[in-house]
Amino acid sequence: MTDDGRTLIRIAEEADAAVIARIHMTSRSATMPYLPPQKRSHEEVTGWVQDVVLRRCRTWVAVRDAEIIGYAALDGDMLEDLYLRPDVRRQGVGTLLLDEVRRHSPDGVSLHVFQQNTDARAFYESHGFTVLDTSDGDRNMENLPDMTLRWTPDSSR
Repeated sequence: MTDDGRTLIRIAEEADAAVIARIHMTSRSATMPYLPPQKRSHEEVTGWVQDVVLRRCRTWVAVRDAEIIGYAALDGDMLEDLYLRPDVRRQGVGTLLLDEVRRHSPDGVSLHVFQQNTDARAFYESHGFTVLDTSDGDRNMENLPDMTLRWTPDSSR
């Protein structure tokens, strides 16, 4: 567990699924207005978190004042998700989660990010991620241009 005095990082539990789903949904709608409207209900997204994310990925949550405020999901060396409650952005929570992911990824971490998501791109680039490739959107369900970013321990030196 990691603790910055206010925010604790811990492994996610199945009981966290509904809160993780809410964070996933609210963060995407608040920070990526270019995405198509959400078609799945909170219950459906909670099911996806329980059945896919928590089973396939190593998942951590950021907790402040007994409330989950963000999460990160790592599948092998691929960061599948890193989402925060919109009201806690730019407070270091994303960095705490990313640091935890990197601690568990000694050979490096890759991720996909929408090309339009300039805030996320700037965040990852400020943490030493570099662009590996770009895509026209044929590899994501939103069909939006994206890019693969990669961090390796050597790239931060």
